[in-house]
Amino acid sequence: MSLSETRIAFVGGGNMARSLVAGLIADGHVPAALTVSDPLADVRAHLAKTYDVRTTDSNTDAVAAAQVVVLAVKPQLAPGVCRALAGQLPRPAPLIISVMAGVAEASICAWLGAETPLVRTMPNTPVLVKSGAIGLHANAATTPAQRNLAEEILRAGGLTRWVEREAQLDVVTAVSGGGPAYFFLLMEALEEAAVAEGLDAEAARLLSIQTALGAARMAMESNESPRQLRQRVTSPGGTTERALALLTEGGLEPLVARAVAAARARAEELSQLLGADA
Repeated sequence: MSLSETRIAFVGGGNMARSLVAGLIADGHVPAALTVSDPLADVRAHLAKTYDVRTTDSNTDAVAAAQVVVLAVKPQLAPGVCRALAGQLPRPAPLIISVMAGVAEASICAWLGAETPLVRTMPNTPVLVKSGAIGLHANAATTPAQRNLAEEILRAGGLTRWVEREAQLDVVTAVSGGGPAYFFLLMEALEEAAVAEGLDAEAARLLSIQTALGAARMAMESNESPRQLRQRVTSPGGTTERALALLTEGGLEPLVARAVAAARARAEELSQLLGADA
C-alpha cells in the first residue's frame, strides 16, 4: 500500500489531526486522499482552505471508503464515537490508529464491536511542529504491513518508537507526553533566575530557550549518552560543577523519578476510568 495515495480518514479535526494532515501533505501525500470529519463548520472550513482536503460533518461518511481511520476525538467522546461507527466501517476492516490519550485497545475494540487491526499511539504536543516523540503499540490483529503503514503516517509528526506491551504507553505518557511541560518548567525557572541575577527579560527568555534547543540537538546528534555529554561540559572546579552539585543535593534525580512514576500511575487510573464504559 503506497502511503501517498492511501485513503486516510481523520475522525476529529483538532490540533493533533491537523498536525498529522500538515505533515503528511508536506511529505507528499495526495490531499484528495485525506478526509477529516468534525462537527464544527469553522474547523472544516479551515482544513479545506489550508490543506485542500475533503471535509465532512459525518463520521460515517468520512470512513466509508477509508483504508486507515485515525481516531482523534477527545477521550471522553470515544465511547459514543466508536459505537456509532460500529458496523459502518468498510470491509475488510481498515487499520484503526488511535491518538486518544488513555483509551485502551480493549475498550476501542469492544466499542467498535469487531476484531479490528488497531495501533494505539501516544503523541506529544511537539507534533505541532513536526518534532514529536510518539510511542506506538499494535494489537494482535494488526499485520506487519499495517504496522509499517501506521509508523509511516505517524512519522509525519516526528520520531516514532514501538513498545512491546500496551501498558508501556503509560510510561511513554509520563515521559514524553508530559515531558514538554517538564522542560518548559526548567526553561521558566532558568529564565526567572537569570532575570533575578540581572539579565533583561528578553535576553533571559531567548538564552534559556536556545540553550534547551542546543542541548537537545547535541544529545540527538551525538553518539554519547546525556550522562557523558553532561560530564564532558562540566569542568572540575568550574561554575557548571557548582550548579550541578546544588541540583544533586536538592534531590533533582529522585524527584524526577517520583514525578514520572506519579504521572504513569495517573495515566493508568485515567485509562481504567475511560475503560469502565466498555
